[in-house]
Amino acid sequence: MSSNPIKLGIVGVGKIVRDQHLPALAKDQDYRLVAAASRHGKVEDIPNFPTIEAMLDATPELEAVSLCMPPQFRYDAARTALAAKKHVFLEKPPGATVSEVEDLKALAVANGVCLFASWHSRYAPAVEAARTFLSSTTIRSAAINWKEDVRRWHPNQEWIWAPGGFGVFDPGINALSIATQILPPMFISSAELDFPENRAAPIAAHIVFRTSNGLPVTMELDWRQTGPQSWDILADTEAGSMVLSGGGSKLAIDGRVVHEEPEAEYPMLYKRFAEIVRAGVSDVDLAPLQHVADAFMLGKRNVVEAFFD
Repeated sequence: MSSNPIKLGIVGVGKIVRDQHLPALAKDQDYRLVAAASRHGKVEDIPNFPTIEAMLDATPELEAVSLCMPPQFRYDAARTALAAKKHVFLEKPPGATVSEVEDLKALAVANGVCLFASWHSRYAPAVEAARTFLSSTTIRSAAINWKEDVRRWHPNQEWIWAPGGFGVFDPGINALSIATQILPPMFISSAELDFPENRAAPIAAHIVFRTSNGLPVTMELDWRQTGPQSWDILADTEAGSMVLSGGGSKLAIDGRVVHEEPEAEYPMLYKRFAEIVRAGVSDVDLAPLQHVADAFMLGKRNVVEAFFD
């Protein structure tokens, strides 16, 4: 592919698109946003369509699509785009199931196009510094604490409570995307999932992992947090106590901040997507999604009091 801007279409114009995708694309000379498709939302100053099929039919010059609808509906849209030989950017989580995304990987290869699973939290500014620190020492134990207020971050998003909507694992998979980047390979040994009696997805989860070398890792997820929000990964190591906080934006060792930068996750995601499109390769890591699947498979289900937004 030439160095000309990639002609991009975006599908599913909701909160994440308005908050993150559109601002990132507006500043990125690697792309020209030429169309959008959504059942409800619209993007100003470009053609808008009700479905991805209508968008692809009307704009054959499209080279790539960014899929931002809920994960339950992403597979069919991705398959349609890949079959039309368009490169595909998948918002996180990349699909509702591991097997769906495995099939999309094969379809991308068959059609000679690129597939990108966009784990945005991996591009938080202090994640690479944390990975470098942990790789230079011996880890004794680690803990993941990811607690936020669903009413603040997901207002009126009923799909997240539906089967396949992930519940508290929608933000929790961000923690897993970082943990699988900076910690040794790990496996779930036990899990408890708290389901509100009026919801089909969990509002909290308590998980114990072990790594391939026996390292204990605990994970606490909760969507009922009020006040300050908690997006932290902690590790006790021979070189000191590490705290990666703010969703990966700040790294401290023994209480001293050693790395902190402004967040720029989505600009970095689109930079990576342009790289793989022009290199003709895919970037699809399923480890975070596999951990979510394992938690649902192994987890004990607890019914807790009803939750109302």
